[in-house]
Amino acid sequence: MQEKITLRAARVNKGLTIEDAAKKIGVNADTLSRWERGITHPDVVQFKTIERVYKIRYADITFKQ
Repeated sequence: MQEKITLRAARVNKGLTIEDAAKKIGVNADTLSRWERGITHPDVVQFKTIERVYKIRYADITFKQ
């Protein structure tokens, strides 16, 4: 079983800035920042894009800080 990582760690592991990642996901950087801080969460469609961009499964991401 793979250890869970935060959404921010998944982005950093891909070598993406918050601006670059947000553009690839199709949201603005403020939205991605709120997701990374656990203030809000992506919807199912957005998470499918995150899985593709970060090459990680939803089940492997934690929103605990």
